[in-house]
Amino acid sequence: MKKSVSKILNIVAFSLAIVSFTNCGSEEPSIIIEEPASEVIGNLNSGIMNGNLDEDYTLNSNQIYNLNGSFIVESGATLTIPAGTTIQALNGGTSVYIAVLKGAKINIEGTESRPVNMSSAAGDSGDWGGLTICGDASTTAGANAEAEVGGFIYGGSNDADNSGAINYLIIKGTGAQINSESQYNGISFYGVGSGTTISNIAVINGSDDGVEFFGGTVSATNLFLENNEDDSVDWTEGWNGTITNTYITHTNSGFSTVFEGDKANGNPKFDNVTAVSTVGGTALQFKKQSGATITGLSLTGYDISIDMKDDGALANVLIDGAAANPLLSYTNAQTVSAADFMWVNSSTAIPTSVLQGAITGKVTLDAAVKYNLNSSYIVEAGGELVIPAGTKIEARDGGTGVFIAVLKGGKIDIQGTENNPVVISSASAISGDWGGLTICGDATTTAGEDAVAEVGGFIYGGTNDADNSGSVTYLVIKGTGAQINADSQYNGISLYGVGSGTTIENISVINGADDGIEFFGGTVSATNIYLENNEDDAVDWTEGWNGTVTNTYISHTVSGFSTAFEGDKNNGNPKFINLTAISTAGGTGLQFKKTSGATITNIWLEGYEKNIDMKDGGPLENVIIDGVAASTTAEYKTGTKVAVAAWTWKSAGL
Repeated sequence: MKKSVSKILNIVAFSLAIVSFTNCGSEEPSIIIEEPASEVIGNLNSGIMNGNLDEDYTLNSNQIYNLNGSFIVESGATLTIPAGTTIQALNGGTSVYIAVLKGAKINIEGTESRPVNMSSAAGDSGDWGGLTICGDASTTAGANAEAEVGGFIYGGSNDADNSGAINYLIIKGTGAQINSESQYNGISFYGVGSGTTISNIAVINGSDDGVEFFGGTVSATNLFLENNEDDSVDWTEGWNGTITNTYITHTNSGFSTVFEGDKANGNPKFDNVTAVSTVGGTALQFKKQSGATITGLSLTGYDISIDMKDDGALANVLIDGAAANPLLSYTNAQTVSAADFMWVNSSTAIPTSVLQGAITGKVTLDAAVKYNLNSSYIVEAGGELVIPAGTKIEARDGGTGVFIAVLKGGKIDIQGTENNPVVISSASAISGDWGGLTICGDATTTAGEDAVAEVGGFIYGGTNDADNSGSVTYLVIKGTGAQINADSQYNGISLYGVGSGTTIENISVINGADDGIEFFGGTVSATNIYLENNEDDAVDWTEGWNGTVTNTYISHTVSGFSTAFEGDKNNGNPKFINLTAISTAGGTGLQFKKTSGATITNIWLEGYEKNIDMKDGGPLENVIIDGVAASTTAEYKTGTKVAVAAWTWKSAGL
């Protein structure tokens, strides 16, 4: 190896010699000749990274280095990057990258207080290549395989290969496009061995993968991966290392996956993985026969949890000791949080107020925090969710994967007030954006005890008509009704076998793609209900519900809805006191299917083409309006309208 000149900081790069004279008795003065510095070293001394480094060199942490082209550490050389060093990559696409070749080493010596930074000036995805490390460990591609980036040679038989150490590195703006099939990753590990140390890495804004492992045995600890546009973690060619503590966040739509495993299954291991998306997407994807063993998995906000792309065996993927199940959302408590990576100083607003998973005890939200509902949030039996007045919950536009459910034996306590209602809505409040609120109780229903709900497969119904599933007051809910299948959709609020001990009052449901509120049996009553532009039925009931609703105001200004009321199946004779329904788009007012009915007092219907529709020819006597049987010819404009002008809370937004 050539003699290093990295410590001779003051020499002129191309000087021919340094002469030193000494007086040692009769000896002649000695002359020491130093080799001229190479162009690469000269550039480094001037803060420029370009070319092939074939000797050891240590960067100067007090200098900003400009990466203007390819910088390649040749076999036998070691590049050392001290804590606090900044490398600014030219926005030069595929021609700008750092590569450590097989037999070379890189030592990145960042610390928590002084991480090493590699980024383009803007840090935008695709600005430059990234960091590629090639080792001598085994890979199913064989020894001396050729990398898809740079044509670099990698892989051998030394699974203990040591390609250096990386600690506290932040890398941004990578992923330049090589060709239609290939891009650089933030960090690519080609056949890197277990003797290499990788810890505390942040890869942000990569247009391809955050990190990718091509075979090898290297492991890593503490990975922070944000808005990488293909896969956050990708592996192939039999990689079988371990990653401990991974936090992944997606706030830009259109990415590929959280994880992508491909080809032969080397069974890599992942301990403690938290991934959060505000834009849906797929979490874990496995191609061919790939797999992994994962413990401590927490997913939030993804539309698909498990995707066996090529129908590989689910048993290849073990999650917390069991085979992966695509029907599970894995919305467990977070095992890693963004707060664990304060050294990253991410510019993206990471959702730290995400609602997810299951509640088994008592959870009280904070009205001072704006919450993000990115997936399912389920109150289990024995659990209680308390939502104080003024709390705002923004539901992701994630369809059926986003909802709040209170299971049989659980409780919800929504404590809104007239001046500070609770609001649960998608950002745009467009119908069908998300699921809705489902409450399951223990009251009687003609579906029997422990019936199975059409949404979520939740269990409901029992023998306790005084069931208390909690209290909901001053709640505004918008943008619900996501489509489950051809026959079913979520409602704004679904009440399954909920009993009379439950309080429902001052509720507004706006822009639902299905019903505003639906009662599936039970005995619960409600007061002050405002329902606007729900696309199926504003109020729907079935399975013998027999509660009372006092003060209902329904507004239809968009055509194509179903009805203001729809009663179905057995007649439990629910009661409605003070009903106003007004349409500017025609449609049907009150519809009764099978033998259903109701008792209604003080009714005002306006603007409907048909006021009363006995859909299946049921007896009009089942519907008593102001003391007499319903009439299909009556106008029903003799009552007093429900006065909602004072309900200023009803249209509150996020």
